[in-house]
This record gives sequence, C-alpha cells and structure tokens, in this order.
Amino acid sequence: MLGSKKGISPILATLLLIVIAVAAVIVTYAWVTTFTATQTQQAGVLLIKENVSWPTSTTIAVTIRNTGTSNGKITAAYLGTSSTNLNLTISSVSPSLSQGVTVSAGASQTFTLTLESAWSANTRYYFKFATDTPATLEFNEKSP
Repeated sequence: MLGSKKGISPILATLLLIVIAVAAVIVTYAWVTTFTATQTQQAGVLLIKENVSWPTSTTIAVTIRNTGTSNGKITAAYLGTSSTNLNLTISSVSPSLSQGVTVSAGASQTFTLTLESAWSANTRYYFKFATDTPATLEFNEKSP
C-alpha cells in the first residue's frame, strides 16, 4: 500500500517554490512603492502654527511655517469659536488671499486677520488655513 502513493517530482516542487517566491517579491515591491510615493506626497507641504498674537482689539496675527519639502499656497482663512462652526467674519487678511499666498518650504509667513467686530478676551478661537493642496492647518488658541 505504501508503495502505490505518488507525489510531485522534486523538479516540479522546486519550480513551484521559485514561482511563489517571485510572486511574493513582486507584491511586496508594488506595496512598498505605493506606500513611499503616498508618504512622500503627503510630506510635501507641512504647515505648523509658529505664533499667534493679538495686536489690537480687532486684529489677530498668525505666523505659519512650512516645514515640508514643497512650497504651499494658502488660499483661505477661517475663524470661529467652535471647531465645527468657523463662521466669524474676517473682513480682510493681509497679505490678501485672493490669489493665494505662497509659503516656501522652510519659510514662514505672518497673516493679519482683521475682524468685523472685536475679539473677546479669555475666549478660545479655532483657526483653519486651507491650501491649494489637501494640506490644511487647524489649531485653536485662547485670547488674552
């Protein structure tokens, strides 16, 4: 009975193992390539809040630094007293965001937000700066 059992030949077994190993290498290479490309693209523009000051009762100065590897263009600024409701009216932003303001990689830019009404003391304000890329900067700061 034991002599009648047959298996695959050693040559066929070796070829099968080689094909499986090559397929695993190809799948791993494709995943690593996609992962690194995605991470590199996301690291292109990295905005951080460098400083927030409250120079007058109707202005707020925000300094933003781009720590990424690509230039970023800030296209809009939002402000509110809640992170889900950024509806306080900003009458002007200096420099103007109408054409977008480029923040070079490694550089910083100060934006002065002029409000239609005075900001309230000891209140937490939520800020959002949008760019022409998926990168955004959201943070909150308590007024003095």
